[in-house]
Amino acid sequence: MSRNTEAAFRRNALISAMLAATLPGLALAQEEQPVFLNALEVSADRAPASSEQSRSYGVEATTTTLKMGLGHRETPQAVTVVTREQMDDFAQNDINSVLEGTTGVTVESVETDRTYYTSRGFDINNFQYDGVGLPAVYDNVQGELDTAFFDRIEVVRGANGLMTGSGSPAATVNFIRKRPTAETNGSVAVTGGSWDKKRIVGDVSGALSESGAVRGRVVAGYVDKGSYLDRYNNEKQMFYGVIEADLTDTTLLTLGHSIQTSDTDSPLWGALPLFFTDGTATDYARSTSTASDWSYWDNTQNNSFVELQQQLAGGWRAQGTVFRLENDSTSELFYQYGTPDPQTGLGLLAYPSQYDLNVEQWVVDTYATGPFKLANRTHELVLGASWSRSETVDRSRYDSSTGTAMPPLDQWDGSFPRPSYDNGAQGSDWSDREVATYAAARWTLTNRLTAITGLRLTWLDSEGESYGLTKATSYNAETTPYAGLIYDISDNHSVYASYTEIFTPQTELDINRDRLDPIDGVNYELGLKSEFVDDRVKTTVALFQTEQQNVAEAVGTYPNSPDVYYRVIDGLQSQGVELEVVGDVTDRVQLFAGYTFVDIEDADGNAAKSFVPEHLAQLRGTWKVPGIGGLKVGSEIRWQSGISQEQGVATTGPNAGATIVTEQDSYAVVDLMASYDFAHHWNATLNVNNVTDEKYIESLKKFGASAQGFYGEPANASLTVSWVY
Repeated sequence: MSRNTEAAFRRNALISAMLAATLPGLALAQEEQPVFLNALEVSADRAPASSEQSRSYGVEATTTTLKMGLGHRETPQAVTVVTREQMDDFAQNDINSVLEGTTGVTVESVETDRTYYTSRGFDINNFQYDGVGLPAVYDNVQGELDTAFFDRIEVVRGANGLMTGSGSPAATVNFIRKRPTAETNGSVAVTGGSWDKKRIVGDVSGALSESGAVRGRVVAGYVDKGSYLDRYNNEKQMFYGVIEADLTDTTLLTLGHSIQTSDTDSPLWGALPLFFTDGTATDYARSTSTASDWSYWDNTQNNSFVELQQQLAGGWRAQGTVFRLENDSTSELFYQYGTPDPQTGLGLLAYPSQYDLNVEQWVVDTYATGPFKLANRTHELVLGASWSRSETVDRSRYDSSTGTAMPPLDQWDGSFPRPSYDNGAQGSDWSDREVATYAAARWTLTNRLTAITGLRLTWLDSEGESYGLTKATSYNAETTPYAGLIYDISDNHSVYASYTEIFTPQTELDINRDRLDPIDGVNYELGLKSEFVDDRVKTTVALFQTEQQNVAEAVGTYPNSPDVYYRVIDGLQSQGVELEVVGDVTDRVQLFAGYTFVDIEDADGNAAKSFVPEHLAQLRGTWKVPGIGGLKVGSEIRWQSGISQEQGVATTGPNAGATIVTEQDSYAVVDLMASYDFAHHWNATLNVNNVTDEKYIESLKKFGASAQGFYGEPANASLTVSWVY
């Protein structure tokens, strides 16, 4: 039996076993009213509560792994939740700052307005809103997404293909929106900070009918800020409105829409060259920018949803969601490519381009969840189906001034003739469609042992073209099985194991601009989860291993273009450990601490993806000062080990022909905060970031001919004054 045949046999046998384990629930779900045992309590109230109301660093339950609310020790995967209290304490006003402080996540800021995220060494492309979403068309986020609309952000690390349709081994990021409250609540927060930063956010919530059956909430905000980067300025406008209506005592209808614009003047497209022609490292001033004075990058995100929840007999609940996400981007960008001479600084060439992108995604998701009885025990079942469609249209226009020699960066002021884009255009127009069904069961095998089994079947079709080449692909009934075991060692400690298969269609292109084949593989995880201090402090120790085939590896750039093309490699393996402690340690101390070690190797056992730090740690906490009512002080430290990237060979100097390696040594960024309730309903919070003024390169993800990067923010501060009713 060949290796592939044997692997397929084992895989099919495992899938059959999981399906057999889940099917009894389908048949028994309609049986008599269940008998609830002490081993598991299932009710309509298991959904997680709002974190903004608890003002805690921890939450009682999450829903990202499955559609049922699972507590910390009930989830057989590593999960991090960044609550509203954490975001407010440390001024985490955008998604990048939230994910920078998340265990095991690396924020790869390769440009100012386009960001990649990695976890366990792989790109994150699964983004959800209230548990509904689909993989991003490209593995990045354009623009700066604000956090004003969200109650908390849940990050499930490892494969989560059962609920997302794509078993990416990185992570799933689930944005949990704020919801209306029955009581009247309101707040206004005004922020001022370094580089002329101005931010104001208003939030009003309450009943819209006398009975309280109809409730609404509106969040609106405005941001205008400069930067330590020359010429850079960003302006954001945000609006979110949501209405809940109790149609009956058991029926809840929710409608919501949000829009955010992020308009940037003189953004970085690409960044600074990292080395000279002789291979030595560049060291520009942190303010240096390659952007022209006329360039811009405007991004608009529209996000609409309709939810209908129905409570059913026997503790069952059904929900249907229609979700639409549209990202629209228009830009005129200025890129500088090439390698400068170490003596003169010359060698960079101009590359202006006009680029428009529109991505429209629709998702329809329906599911039912509830308890059923088998063998005199009560278990829980989720049954669901989803349909989605993604339409992508983009257009690149080029200019005959491409290749114009540029002056040294340290002497350039952003002046360059505005292009007419007279040198042709190319683009894409394609659609991705997905239909899926899924089922998962949570089995209470004994009073201490719980199992989770699940299976998803996915049908995928793509059609259209990109830059003149076809995008036609089709995958039928692709299976994504899931299995987990949780054993309660005691009332406070549980061990778990989980297994997930990986099936991830890729958006990366090869030298012919064809999409690469999907990634496949397996994800294993073992862990220990504990709860202390009356369950207010939660800890996780997780060991993980991922084995993958058909993984995209960057090879080079297309001729006369900064765009990277890829090839597939087999046998990529990621393994490591994650530690996390989070919660309210005492009535005065709140803490979040995370640590990750990850080792990534290729099929030959050699280190791979050296731009991903092997060690990553976060620590933040606050302390309510005794004797001074309303005063809270805190600190946040983010540390990562050294990273590197091979960049080709030196062409001049005594090291001509030698391999160039760009290195970023290990570094720590230290932030401080102080918050004071100076009057009834009033609070002032001071945040001072990077107090040691550490200079570091944001990312080494780009390599070779496109090897560019820029530096993180120097020391800066902001003051927020808020009124809360």
